[in-house]
Amino acid sequence: MPDANVRIPEEAKDRLAAIAAAEGLSLRAYLARLAETLLTPGERAERAERARAALKEWNGYAPTADQEQELDSELDRRLAQVTGR
Repeated sequence: MPDANVRIPEEAKDRLAAIAAAEGLSLRAYLARLAETLLTPGERAERAERARAALKEWNGYAPTADQEQELDSELDRRLAQVTGR
């Protein structure tokens, strides 16, 4: 498989290389592993839908879109509180 060239800031490349080295990987191997493990937006949406369906089947939990938004906002608020953002 041919390699691809990706242009990123030098600081970002250095940071990724340091993370890769700490895990005993080359930057190339680390980026390949990262690409294999991250989900695309479509994959995340599909996984979320399967989770919603499983919750509904398991215990009847089926929040409305407004309830989901409220829960997301509350989670964001709590995460910001913990991280100081």
